Amino acid sequence: MHGAIIVAIIFGGLILCLAIVGGTILMGIKIKKGGLSPRDQRSQQEETRMIQEIYRGLEHMEERIEALETIILKGRGKDEVI
Repeated sequence: MHGAIIVAIIFGGLILCLAIVGGTILMGIKIKKGGLSPRDQRSQQEETRMIQEIYRGLEHMEERIEALETIILKGRGKDEVI
């Protein structure tokens, strides 16, 4: 009875070791290939595009604020400073 338990533990340990080694090899291959699936690449491209649009929008807003500041300063006169 004890022998069967020991064999089961050893066999289970070997299967676990093979799974860990196999998983490590698969992860290494995935990392070496670039790591991103086509779906992940599309998602990353979409996020990049959104961030670029936000950046451009903020630049445009900055230009508009500077123009408004100029208009306000001209309206108050040259002697007053904000």
